Amino acid sequence: MCLEPTKKTVILTMAETEQQSGSTPEDEAHEVTDSVTFMVPKKEISMVPDMGKWKRSQAYADYMGFVLTLNEGVKGKKLTSEYKVSETVEKLLDLLGTLDRWINETPPVDQPSRFGNKAYRTWFSKLDQEAEALVAAMLPADRCAAAPEIAVYLKESVGNATRIDYGTGHEAAFAAFLCCLCKVGALRSDDQLAIVFMVFNRYLEVMRKLQKTYRMEPAGSQGVWGLDDFQFLPFIWGSSQFVDHPTLEPRHFIVERVVNDHHQDFMFLECIKFINEMKTGPFAEHSNQLWNISAVASWSKVNQGLIRMYKAECMEKFPVIQHFKFGSLLSIQPGKP
Repeated sequence: MCLEPTKKTVILTMAETEQQSGSTPEDEAHEVTDSVTFMVPKKEISMVPDMGKWKRSQAYADYMGFVLTLNEGVKGKKLTSEYKVSETVEKLLDLLGTLDRWINETPPVDQPSRFGNKAYRTWFSKLDQEAEALVAAMLPADRCAAAPEIAVYLKESVGNATRIDYGTGHEAAFAAFLCCLCKVGALRSDDQLAIVFMVFNRYLEVMRKLQKTYRMEPAGSQGVWGLDDFQFLPFIWGSSQFVDHPTLEPRHFIVERVVNDHHQDFMFLECIKFINEMKTGPFAEHSNQLWNISAVASWSKVNQGLIRMYKAECMEKFPVIQHFKFGSLLSIQPGKP
């Protein structure tokens, strides 16, 4: 529960961007007084040449460090593994449950257009009004002042209310939201498995429900090059889960029986199951990139390739990053060498 905010804040050093070490952001947390103030994040990337600022920024190093730390943390582990569930994780699940309930309370409206149901805007307006209070409820007592900053990433993570679309940029905003909660100490190093297996997995469920209920358009869909119309991160973390698996190889994920038998243990297969439910026709045609990945020799190679692809096709693409917002926790300032 938030108390009267103080001027304290936290600066953290994330895992090295290019290293998949087992260290976590919180390991090197240290408190700073008066030197950093929270701020409402804003866009900083307005032209293609600005992309250089992004790739040199502390935000890029922190964000990719966070993704890679979690990638290392889930390696070889099943969704059904045992892990600690902290109070903050419980609160995050409650928050996502609230978003889910609002979908039930906001049915689609009759309209001529098949896609982009306008009831989504009504649903989104509830989040817009409540986001700061929802975030404040899970912050440490002396980090209340961070709520307006962190709430922006939560609001950005559920799609765009004008276009009624959703894509990998919105997914990245949710990962940024979780990263910020780590930076202020609400989530800790021993929450790693719960962050991916409980919180992010629940987020995926709610986003799939949003996409289906309001017939949301894919944001910036690249057609068949994309892994999926909407998500990318669960394929990275999901492939890491399979590393060194004794029997399941990349060629197996296109086998329907394997998907049905093992999807509850593996995030990657849960994604394939959703694609199979939503798309018709030969898998090689509607999901060509995934079909190609099924021919890769090992899961570790799949995982490494997906990380490279994520950087190239999402993190280094102007149409995605132009919408990313920067504040004190994810800063546009150049990263420390």
